Amino acid sequence: MVAAPLRDRRASGSLRVDQLGRSWTRLEFLIPRSLVALLAVSLFLPAASVSAELPRIELTAGFYRIEAEVAANDPHRAQGLMHRRSMPANHGMLFVFAQAARHCMWMRHTYLPLSVAFLDEQGRILNIEEMQPETEDNHCAVKDARFALEMNRGWFSAKGIKAGARIGGVDKSPTPP
Repeated sequence: MVAAPLRDRRASGSLRVDQLGRSWTRLEFLIPRSLVALLAVSLFLPAASVSAELPRIELTAGFYRIEAEVAANDPHRAQGLMHRRSMPANHGMLFVFAQAARHCMWMRHTYLPLSVAFLDEQGRILNIEEMQPETEDNHCAVKDARFALEMNRGWFSAKGIKAGARIGGVDKSPTPP
């Protein structure tokens, strides 16, 4: 078997051959492979580091227990559940707002289908919205909300939880700065 010669694309600048006869593309020539691998891995670290910092709180909905991560400051609320591929059953994220208002949520860079319940100061559900992954549709509270609780899509309806129900434990959530 005869090896076919490498096409010499040195004129176009996309292929280089070193003194040992190894071929390098322009990118490999300029950036060592180990650095490329390190950069690729680092792309996934910001999402993981933000979620690792979030405090957790136990909430209740009737006799159902919810383990929720708490997003109580601007960076954590902005990150939310972005870039997550899964979320365990009965887990969610509680968004704590500094003031009650008609807050809205969207799903940019969020890969999970979610349901969001907007809650008043006492934890009463004002309304529940179903949200599709990776959309920028606004899902807003129908009245002034102090909290929003995101759960896997359909969680509230599967448990028979509707507007007017109370989510317990929100009073123990951290106060936003």
